[in-house]
Amino acid sequence: MTQPSVLVIAHRGAKGEAPENTLGAFRLGIEQGCDAIELDVHLSKDGEIIVIHDFTIDRTTDRKGVVHEMTLSELKQADAGRWFSSQYEGERIPTLEEVFDLVPPEVMINVEIKDSYDRKLEPALAELMKRKDRVHNVVVSSFDHKSLLFLKLLLPEAKIGLLYEINPGSHAGLATGFGVPVYSLHPNFKRINREDIRDALSKGIQVYPWTINDEKKMKQAIEKGASGIITDFPGKLRKILTAWSQPLGGKDD
Repeated sequence: MTQPSVLVIAHRGAKGEAPENTLGAFRLGIEQGCDAIELDVHLSKDGEIIVIHDFTIDRTTDRKGVVHEMTLSELKQADAGRWFSSQYEGERIPTLEEVFDLVPPEVMINVEIKDSYDRKLEPALAELMKRKDRVHNVVVSSFDHKSLLFLKLLLPEAKIGLLYEINPGSHAGLATGFGVPVYSLHPNFKRINREDIRDALSKGIQVYPWTINDEKKMKQAIEKGASGIITDFPGKLRKILTAWSQPLGGKDD
């Protein structure tokens, strides 16, 4: 039995075992054998692309403030690790460029745009992806599908992924009717079934459901044929996939 070709996608890094969206969480995800990293981006007051999920730094650092109202220098003063554990004390909020520098090119990066900031984020992202040679190994996703259309206008070769919570009549139809090429679908796992996934894959569209942390549901997603699984526990998923490839009894036939 061969190991299923399912991408292990570390959600905000190894979020279940490290402070989310920090270089420490991304390093841990890589150490645990992830194939890809998912992260979130906002724009700072001085135009830097900042890796953080929320619009504020309140929940994930020891300080308070709105990301877009703070400069990079101000954001870097916050400790983004101590809230999680003393082991990660001193972690800082990273920029996307720092993540690009850390993550090896063979590991895909899924950049989720949380806000367009009056169409200022997309040009900055397109420029950074080109400058760091990350156009072909980055997938940009968002719930704001107009943001993705704008990015494709700026950078036609960019890979985009549609994030959504709904259960449409045709999941693949979301992509094929989008007007520009769509690389992947990013549905809530509860909203998609085996036939939906098979239909999308038959049209060359990858399917990356989120966020699956339960082992039973991980196995269900593998059996349904998902292209990749977004999880807070990449190490757990990697172990399941490795065990999947072992014959019963653990011995070669």
